[in-house]
Amino acid sequence: MLGIAAAVLFFIAFLINAADISTNDVFASTNVMLIGLALLALHVAGVGSGLRTGTSRRR
Repeated sequence: MLGIAAAVLFFIAFLINAADISTNDVFASTNVMLIGLALLALHVAGVGSGLRTGTSRRR
């Protein structure tokens, strides 16, 4: 899920940059891209995957 959110943020950053849209400093394309990179790093690290490892099964 975080990977999809990162892809959406990368696309928004691309659109801001390609269309040369003037935004305030908070929503600059570089800042949106850095948020996307943070989400991508969390996705690669396994945060939010929903899978738990090392769980024991009850019998």
